[in-house]
Amino acid sequence: MLTRDELPECPVATTVQLIGNKWKLLIIRNLIYNGKQRFSEFLKTIPAISKKVLTDNLRALEEDGLIEREVFAEVPPRVEYSLTELGMSLKPILDAMREWGSEYKCNL
Repeated sequence: MLTRDELPECPVATTVQLIGNKWKLLIIRNLIYNGKQRFSEFLKTIPAISKKVLTDNLRALEEDGLIEREVFAEVPPRVEYSLTELGMSLKPILDAMREWGSEYKCNL
């Protein structure tokens, strides 16, 4: 997790730094609207993302405290990702983006 000194002074820039790439937004979208997901489910629902990029972004979101990873002691091992309470606090932002995107598409 980043320290306060490592974050930009501007709150908007802080938000962009944490969730500002399209992959992170789509991962968070999936978890907000679909609930817990496994790695393979992300690959199916996020077109064009590679396994490496997905892994890197899941790790970054976990390090920043936005998602958590639960490993089940099974054979083969099962791993599920879900939002933390902090990650769930992004829901109003994604709801606003979803609404804006829908309105934009309707006005074309």
